Amino acid sequence: MKRSVLVFFASILTVLLAVALSVPAAAADTTASARHVVHHRHAHVQESVTARRHLTSVRHVRRTAHLRSATLVETRGVHTARLRHASLRVRHRYYERFTASSYAADDLTAGDITTGEDPVVRQAAIDALGNMNGTVVAIDPSNGRILAMVNQKLALSSGAEPCSTIKLSVALAALEEGVITKDTPVNLGGSYHLNLTEALAHSNNLYFETLGRRLGFERVKHYANEFGLGELAGYNIPGEQLGIYPDQPLPESEGGVGRMCSFGESVSMTPLQLGALVSAIANGGTLYYLQHPTTPQEVADFQPRIKRTLNIAPIIPEVQDGMQAAVQYGTARSLRASFRQFPVMGKTGTCSDNGTRFGWFASYADTQYGRIVTVFFLEGGRPTFGPRAAELTGYFYRNLWDHSYFAAKQPVDSAPTASTGLNQ
Repeated sequence: MKRSVLVFFASILTVLLAVALSVPAAAADTTASARHVVHHRHAHVQESVTARRHLTSVRHVRRTAHLRSATLVETRGVHTARLRHASLRVRHRYYERFTASSYAADDLTAGDITTGEDPVVRQAAIDALGNMNGTVVAIDPSNGRILAMVNQKLALSSGAEPCSTIKLSVALAALEEGVITKDTPVNLGGSYHLNLTEALAHSNNLYFETLGRRLGFERVKHYANEFGLGELAGYNIPGEQLGIYPDQPLPESEGGVGRMCSFGESVSMTPLQLGALVSAIANGGTLYYLQHPTTPQEVADFQPRIKRTLNIAPIIPEVQDGMQAAVQYGTARSLRASFRQFPVMGKTGTCSDNGTRFGWFASYADTQYGRIVTVFFLEGGRPTFGPRAAELTGYFYRNLWDHSYFAAKQPVDSAPTASTGLNQ
């Protein structure tokens, strides 16, 4: 009996012991499981946070980039606006408003009297001028005969400001007075010096302002009148009007004599006057009256008429160097795009007055068959300027060359005659 009781209690103790031992294990398993769940949740949370942070970072970068881009665009827009505004201000301050047209709406040759002109020269001039609003005068410098005058109404008008072509008159005056030679370095301020050849080639205004002040108004005017400015250039040419050379200099507040000698301001010069002056340079110093035959009989009876002989023969080579340099590499170099067969000497001029721009180019082609003087005068707006006139002159000489005009003339060693050809 006692033994059975003892067995019973022993089994109970065994069960209780087993239960007691299993509870910590289960608790450990539960704790481990809980820990695993917590760790998993923590890892998930950390991954989510990292993802969120990454996503936020990406979004931040994108937003920042977008903001920067927007800021850049805005800045560029402001910068562009500022540039446009500055550009408008620059245009307003430095660019003139032109009201005249550079192109002719009607036939410029209407009303021209052409019977006594050289048909080849005239057609070459018409083709070169094209639809530009202007005039062309071609002259035989050996006798003063006008070979062609396109748009005679403009050619015979009261003229216009000579612009930088006035520099030829000033250069001749300064050379004749002994103020300079072609190689004299003229101080234009500081260490900047320039000689006559370069000043003519590049049409330097300050150089000729300096010469004008050294010469003084009275001497400048004397030589300008001597060279034919301020008087009729033609002999009995119906409709020719007189240019103006003033009796008083410009006020100093407006540039004085210096500005008159660099731009020709207050001076009015006609294409015929400029053509007569350049003809005198081309022929060695004879200032002819220009004559425009209007019938075959006048051509047959043509006789040169000398206005005066200028004492410029010794100094002409010094001016020629600058005129040739202008065509070779200076302001008239656009001529060489079309014509390089013979040397060309010339001078450009560009200026404006009351909304109209003027473009001058006076030149002569020095061929082995003689010389021909040409004056292109343009008036209009922004497309009108001296280098453009020089370019058209190149077309003119090219047209003559293509029509064998120069080759058709024979060299002449005798004194100038009244023939219709070109003579030395």
